[in-house]
Amino acid sequence: MDKRFVSEKFPRSSAYNPEWVISSVSGGASSLWLAEWLASALDIRPDMRVLDLGCGRAASSIFLHREFGVQVWATDLWFDAAENLQRVRDAGVENAVFPIHAEARALPFATEFFDVVVSIDSFVYYGTDDLYLHYLARFLKPEGRVAIAGAGLKREFEGPVPDHLREWWEPSMACLHSAAWWRRHWERSGIMTVELADDMPDGWQAWLDWQRLVCPDNATEIEALEADEGRYLSYVRAVGRRRQEAKLEEPIVSMPFQYTRTALLRSEEP
Repeated sequence: MDKRFVSEKFPRSSAYNPEWVISSVSGGASSLWLAEWLASALDIRPDMRVLDLGCGRAASSIFLHREFGVQVWATDLWFDAAENLQRVRDAGVENAVFPIHAEARALPFATEFFDVVVSIDSFVYYGTDDLYLHYLARFLKPEGRVAIAGAGLKREFEGPVPDHLREWWEPSMACLHSAAWWRRHWERSGIMTVELADDMPDGWQAWLDWQRLVCPDNATEIEALEADEGRYLSYVRAVGRRRQEAKLEEPIVSMPFQYTRTALLRSEEP
C-alpha cells in the first residue's frame, strides 16, 4: 500500500488517496491534516452550515462534509470556483459543498448564516487586521464559532528574526504568530470568547514531513525547519465563540451627504 500521508495522528486523513491529496494542494500545509486537527476541537454536527474561508482547492471543504456531514461553502479568492466545482462533483458531494469566489473582506452571505467559520492556513493573510473579526462575526449565529489552523510560531520573536531562520524568512511572514498572540488578538475585540488556542505537539515535524513529501525541492524551508526543531515554528490553532451579548455594528459602506456649493475664497464671498 502507498504509505504517503499515512499518519497515526490523522487517521481520517490517512484514508484519502495520496494522488488526490497531491492534486488538491493549494498551499504550504496539508489542509486535511489541519482540518482534522481543528475539527477535533469542535463539536461539529451534520445540521451545521460551515464557511470554509480561504479553502484553496476545496480539499478541506470536501473532507469536512464527508467526515462530519456538514454543508460547506468553499470560499476562496485565489483559486477558481469552476475548478473547485469540478473537484466537488468528482467527489460526489455537490449537493453539500458549494464553491464560491469571494474576497475575505467582501463576503456575499447573509448575517448570522453560519454555525462555524473555519480557515485552514489562510487566516493569517487577512485576520491579523484589528477590525476583521468584527466584520467576520456578523456572518455567525450568536454562539457560533470561528476556528483557524495553520502555520505559525510557538512563541513570538523577542527581537530580530533568529539567525537560523533568516535565509527562509521574508517580510510577508510577519503575519505568522503564536497561539498566545491569537488569543490576545481575539479577546481584545470584546466579541469573542476564546475557547482554545494552542500549537500542535511536534507540529514542526508534521510541517517538515509535508514539505518533504510535497515540495522536496523546497530546500530553504526544509532546512529552516530542520534547524529550528520546533523552537519557534509549528502549526497553531484557535477556536473562539461569538458572545451572545456582543453588539456588532453594521459596516459603513457610504455616508449620506448633500453637496452645497459655497465660495472657495473669502474674496469670493458676496
